[in-house]
Amino acid sequence: MAKCNIQNNIRKLRFHNNEMTQQELADHTGVTRQTIVAIENGKYSPTLELAFRISRVFAVPIDHVFSYIPKASK
Repeated sequence: MAKCNIQNNIRKLRFHNNEMTQQELADHTGVTRQTIVAIENGKYSPTLELAFRISRVFAVPIDHVFSYIPKASK
């Protein structure tokens, strides 16, 4: 079974939304800034609920924020 990789456009979306800070996004979604940093850097995959909360902050569909890219198996 191939491993999954979830990529995101959070940094770009923050920039296009009045240069929203990571802390502002964290405040809007009810998580810590460190959680937003980890998600942006691909070190943490958000829960489905958090993914929806992030997409709602930016008023875009969830697939504009996150994309699922399967990794090739070795």
